[in-house]
Amino acid sequence: MQVQLKRETDTKVKLHITADPAMLNKAKESVLRRLSKTQVSMAGFRKGKAPLSLVEKQIDPGMLQSEVIEEAVSQMYFDAIREKKLRPVERPEVSVKKFVPFTTLEVEAAVEAVGDVKLPDYKKVKLTRKPVTITDKDVEEVIEALRARVAERKEVERAAKDGDEVMIDFAGTDTKTGDPINGAEGKGYPLIIGSKSFIPGFEEKLVGIKPSEEKEFELTFPKDYGVKALQGRKVTFKVTANKVQEVAKPKVDDTFAAKVGPVKTVAELKTDIKKQLEAEQQTKGERDFESELLEKITEKAEVAIPKVLIDEEVERNELDEKQNLLYRGQTWQEHLKEEGVTEAEHRDQKRPAAEQHVKAGLVLTEIAEKEGITVSNEELEIRMQILKGQYQDKQMQAELNKPEARREISNRMITEKTLEKLKSYATAA
Repeated sequence: MQVQLKRETDTKVKLHITADPAMLNKAKESVLRRLSKTQVSMAGFRKGKAPLSLVEKQIDPGMLQSEVIEEAVSQMYFDAIREKKLRPVERPEVSVKKFVPFTTLEVEAAVEAVGDVKLPDYKKVKLTRKPVTITDKDVEEVIEALRARVAERKEVERAAKDGDEVMIDFAGTDTKTGDPINGAEGKGYPLIIGSKSFIPGFEEKLVGIKPSEEKEFELTFPKDYGVKALQGRKVTFKVTANKVQEVAKPKVDDTFAAKVGPVKTVAELKTDIKKQLEAEQQTKGERDFESELLEKITEKAEVAIPKVLIDEEVERNELDEKQNLLYRGQTWQEHLKEEGVTEAEHRDQKRPAAEQHVKAGLVLTEIAEKEGITVSNEELEIRMQILKGQYQDKQMQAELNKPEARREISNRMITEKTLEKLKSYATAA
């Protein structure tokens, strides 16, 4: 087989493939064997046992040629992309240029594929892990949260003061237009005044509110608020206090410690909290370390990325975003209006991050190939057994048994191994 490759763009390639007679004969034999089992019945022979030379005489020549071309083209294309080390991202457009029955076949295949990946000298990219530091203040904040969780609550008829828990219904509207603000409403919400869990100024406005009392006030969202559409926006809140509860936090003593954790003393509780916080910070720190390292390497790499891959990543992210909005009871159009963008503008905003994510994945794949990183059958089986032990329901077990699930987990393990290799280079003296 002969293969000629022509790059029309960085990601669009055209393959001119010529089959040799041996390949065509093999394809013809394969087709005849298959058809002998499904299309041909010959006296004196069981299904599929007749000589292929006799089977051929029983089959319409046009159908045979068509089947042989289809089988040969599939094999030719697969062998060609393997020979040229291409990574197609879509089905090829194939056209037959020449066919002389069972002796000559020339085809042309145009396909979008990942372009060249030029890696930097990733072994020289260094990075230092940030030390994990847990302060006494961090521990005290957890203890305060535990005190609030187990505190005794007593309903009172007086005006609310700092430290009280107020059960509220609230709704926010745009001060200028009067339009409801999605996500700025709630019913029966327990809010401890002074907890700083709402936007600045909200809790302070509730000081003095009495049970069953309604209150209306205006606030401006911070300029660095998480939702862009609400940054610096003036919102009018209407709040009703369903009830006011006095919160009596327990004293921090050994009795409290035994109540909130598997310990006997306050000292043991603080030690346990510190260990948990350190473990959480180390896990987060390791993820951040990996992300920063991969970002540094990816920034220095050059990758020709097919547009279709970025489009697919944008669509996947958008689907996840829509699903999350559905859980929150918000429609896609409401979200776009809240953000102040059109659907096209929203996608354009998400493209840079999607492109970076795709690029990072391609860089990791290239490094794994260069480093010869693989996952053995034994390693994969061990991981599969661990996962099956974690998920006992039959539906999840069935999902894990699917070939695509095994491929996904294998790819994930290769990614993990590749990241470990990069981290060893980054921290080597």
